[in-house]
Amino acid sequence: MNICVIPARGGSKRIPRKNIRDFCGKPMIAWSIAAALQSGCFDQVFVSTDDLEIAELSSSLGAEIPFIRPSELSSDHATTRDVIHHAVSWMSENQITSQHVCCLYATAPFVQVDDLRHAQNLLANVRPNTFIFSATSFPFPIQRALKLDSDGYGSMFYPAYSDIRSQDLQEAFHDAGQFYWATPSTWLSEHNIFQNSRPLLIPRWRVQDIDTEEDWLRAEILYQILQKGV
Repeated sequence: MNICVIPARGGSKRIPRKNIRDFCGKPMIAWSIAAALQSGCFDQVFVSTDDLEIAELSSSLGAEIPFIRPSELSSDHATTRDVIHHAVSWMSENQITSQHVCCLYATAPFVQVDDLRHAQNLLANVRPNTFIFSATSFPFPIQRALKLDSDGYGSMFYPAYSDIRSQDLQEAFHDAGQFYWATPSTWLSEHNIFQNSRPLLIPRWRVQDIDTEEDWLRAEILYQILQKGV
């Protein structure tokens, strides 16, 4: 049995109610629920929320609401790991046995059904305590990243790379913020999600964090472009 857990708290600060705000014609969370259900990867799709409106909407979209998330796991300081740890512990206490658990973010409208399936297939051939997660490449060499001092003057983090050609620098990648697959025991462990784990690479044009209003606008524009097939 495979379980999908979609974290969706009600108290988003930077974009109020962002998990159920309309995104290109649907509540934001509807895109993630639909992808999870359509993928065929999961025996059950749970939404972990502290919010009754989110719970009712998610249920109407086909997800299950097996519990209401405790308030202490719905603050600004609660981590994704804390939320999934709670969900996995609840499953164990209620005799729900799962082979793998996938955390799928509620704000991932670009997640693809095939990516979820591909990530699931990768789990069969990875080392113990391995996470499979979506990742993409940085558009610019991180070795040439700049930092600013208190007066606004810039300097390189790694000056030794200033004269090396971009094509000779090692490519770097970052979390795409869409989903994370692992066994229940791995979720309950202290294993770092990104250390010695297996990223599933997806193109940069299908990745957009949505944490600010500017992010939201950019994501809507990107979605509309992709819908036109440009």
